[in-house]
Amino acid sequence: MHPSEVLFQGKRQPLLLPACDHYAGSEKLMRKSMALQQELGPLFDITFDCEDGAPTGGEAEHAALVASLINSEDNRHNRIGARLHEPASEHFANDVATIVGGAAARLAYVVLPKVSGVDEVRRAIDLVNGHAGTRTDLPVHVLIETHGALREAYDIAALPQVECLSFGIMDFVSSHYGAIPASAMRTPGQFTHPLVVRAKLEMVAACHAHGKVASHNVTTDIKDTATVANDAQRAGAEFGFTRMWSIHPDQIKPILKAFTPRLSEVNEATNILTEAMAADWGPIAQHGRLHDRASYRYYWSVLQRAKLAGLALPEAAAAIVNLPNASASN
Repeated sequence: MHPSEVLFQGKRQPLLLPACDHYAGSEKLMRKSMALQQELGPLFDITFDCEDGAPTGGEAEHAALVASLINSEDNRHNRIGARLHEPASEHFANDVATIVGGAAARLAYVVLPKVSGVDEVRRAIDLVNGHAGTRTDLPVHVLIETHGALREAYDIAALPQVECLSFGIMDFVSSHYGAIPASAMRTPGQFTHPLVVRAKLEMVAACHAHGKVASHNVTTDIKDTATVANDAQRAGAEFGFTRMWSIHPDQIKPILKAFTPRLSEVNEATNILTEAMAADWGPIAQHGRLHDRASYRYYWSVLQRAKLAGLALPEAAAAIVNLPNASASN
């Protein structure tokens, strides 16, 4: 049996996505982002923005541009999604018809912003599916940035087509109309203000309960890579996020580095899983510590995240993660 089948015993494995989600809203920035993805490979996703990060006016033309770029040969890895207008917007239906209707086959996902709750997400997904043609599994990402969405984050994460919840800190703070200070939109306040901390933790917990991806908000200090790196490290280590937005090309590499397992972690995971396989996945003792399938699941995820990040794996680790999946071949 494949290690994933042994460790998860028929249950759905937690989803994994590239650790960086890079947003671009103008034609110039979208094309620049595509060129960078061609250079670095599919180590990060790109989200073409039709909402807050895009110019106002000409919304229909912008949606058509997004669809054409996604369908173009410059989209070499099919890892480009689109943030649509909010479902309550007059432009939402056209976004869905133009982008999903015109590019569903090559669209990595759609992002739904400013949703009010799970019922609105369900209705939006129904509309998306109505335009997706034969593609019935188009992934949906949902921004958690309203009181209603936060209250129902657990139910939203439970929807099968939803693969990622993303925290929208600026809208969330603004929705408190001054009760949360503007300093909570950035570091250190975003990691210490009780209402923001509560919101992040509840959203992340909802994601992990359903095996979905939790994406952290932007760092608004656009070119301060040290702040970006610090934010990404804290988001992962202290809050359990596994993905983070980028809004400038200089932010991509610090985010990827922060979320990529260290080589020492990869080596430890390799040694433990190698022994576990030799023991037919029964308990083992290594360096005086007990390991069984509960801890094996953790170390399996370390190798999966390292592989997704493009890290050069030790030969033994590469052999483990590339084992053929018996059930997939049946």
